[in-house]
Amino acid sequence: MKAWQYDEYGDVNVLKLSSDVPVPTINDDQVLVKVVAAALNPVDFKRRQGYIIATDSPFPIIPGHDLAGIVVKVGSNVKSLKEGDEVYGDVMERALAEPKQFGTLAEYVPVDEKLLALKPKNLDFLQAAAIPLAIETAYEGLERAGFSEGKSILVMNGAGGVGSFAIQLAKHVFGASKVAATSSTGKIELLKSLGADVAIDYTKENFEELPDKYDVVYDCVGQPEKAVKAVNETGVAVSITGPIPEPGFDFVLTANGSMLTKLGPYLESGKLKVLVDPKSPYPFNKVKEAFTYLETHRATGKIIIYPIP
Repeated sequence: MKAWQYDEYGDVNVLKLSSDVPVPTINDDQVLVKVVAAALNPVDFKRRQGYIIATDSPFPIIPGHDLAGIVVKVGSNVKSLKEGDEVYGDVMERALAEPKQFGTLAEYVPVDEKLLALKPKNLDFLQAAAIPLAIETAYEGLERAGFSEGKSILVMNGAGGVGSFAIQLAKHVFGASKVAATSSTGKIELLKSLGADVAIDYTKENFEELPDKYDVVYDCVGQPEKAVKAVNETGVAVSITGPIPEPGFDFVLTANGSMLTKLGPYLESGKLKVLVDPKSPYPFNKVKEAFTYLETHRATGKIIIYPIP
C-alpha cells in the first residue's frame, strides 16, 4: 500500500511517501479500515520532532491520528462493526503513553473496534475526518473540568480544531450560561457563528486583564500563566498543551469511539458544525505542504488529507 513514513526524527523533510508498504495485519479486536480521508493534528508533528521519544514506537512510523473510511476486514471478536461500514475515529487510544506505529496517513490502517464509531450520515468523509481527536479532546476536557449547565467558559483559540468544538459543546451540549473565546481579528465573526457570546481579539486586548472571570478557562494555546488569571474564585483552568499552575490541570486525551457515538445526534442534527480550514483538502501527495501549513499555527479548524488513493 501507499503510506507516508519517517524513520528518523526531524522537520517535514524526514517524511517519505512509500508505495510498497505491506498492508498491516489485524488482531481479533481490530478492524482494517480503508482510509478515505485523514486529518492532521499538532501531536503528529510534535511526535515527528521527537517530543515523545521515551514512549515512541519503533521506526518506520506512519503518522496520523484521525480518519474516516470504510471497514474492509473484521477481527473475530468484533461485534459492532462489519465489512462495508463507514466509520471514523482517532486510532491512537493513548497518544503519548502508547503511540502506535501505524497511523492514518496510509491506504489501510488497523484500528481497535472501541476507537471507532459509525460516520454521521449527513457528513462526507472529508468532514468526518476533521472531528475525532478534536471533539473528543474538547469533550473530555469539559467533563474533567466539571463543566455543567449554567456555567461560564473562556476558550483560548476558539478558531482551532479543539477550541471550535469546545465553544459548541459548551453552548449546545452542556448548556453554558456564557461562552467567551479568543482569536485574531479575522476570525472574530467565526467565533460568534460557532456560539460565542463574547469574542475577544487577542491582538487588541489581553483577556486576562478584563474584568470578567470564568468558571472554566480552556487553554488550547499554551499560555497557562494567562489562563489561570481569567478563572473566578471557584473556577478551574484546563490545559491540553502541558503543565499549568493552580487552579489548573492538564490532561491527555484517552480516545474512545463511544464519545463519538454519544455526540453523533448533535452532529447529525447540525447543532455541532465541523470547521475545516479553507486551504483543505490537501491531496495525498501534498502531505508535506499540509504539515508545513499546520506548523505555522495559523489554520482555522482542521487540515484534511483527501482523497487517499
